[in-house]
Amino acid sequence: MKKTFSAKASEVSRHWWLIDAKDQVLGRVAVKAANLLRGKGKTIFTPHVDTGDFVIVINADKVRLSGKKEEQKTYMSFSGYVGGHKSESVRARRARHPELLIERAVRGMIPHNRLGRAIYRKLKVYRRDSHPHAAQQPQLVKLA
Repeated sequence: MKKTFSAKASEVSRHWWLIDAKDQVLGRVAVKAANLLRGKGKTIFTPHVDTGDFVIVINADKVRLSGKKEEQKTYMSFSGYVGGHKSESVRARRARHPELLIERAVRGMIPHNRLGRAIYRKLKVYRRDSHPHAAQQPQLVKLA
């Protein structure tokens, strides 16, 4: 009889991946990053254990959105106070802080619990094509 394998977080080997978001669709970049962060492509994947890798996303300001999302999509936040509703278009967010586009898309694709928060900390998003993680020797990920 076979036993069910369950990975241990201390025994997982972590790799560093680099995704270039230049002229790539936001959703495709986010899906690839979320799967790498979660470790879905590994044979030792265990849903309740952090088996994922570190992901670096560069050129966040050059990511593309399909259709009319650039003008029509809005990001909304609410502070909880009267009049605390804030709304921002994709164009305004890209001008103010383009890293948030990718970070929010990836955050929605990982679990919304303690495990998801631990996984999310391994995501590093940068506006331009330079990053401070050259010592980790990240491998470039090709998007289709």
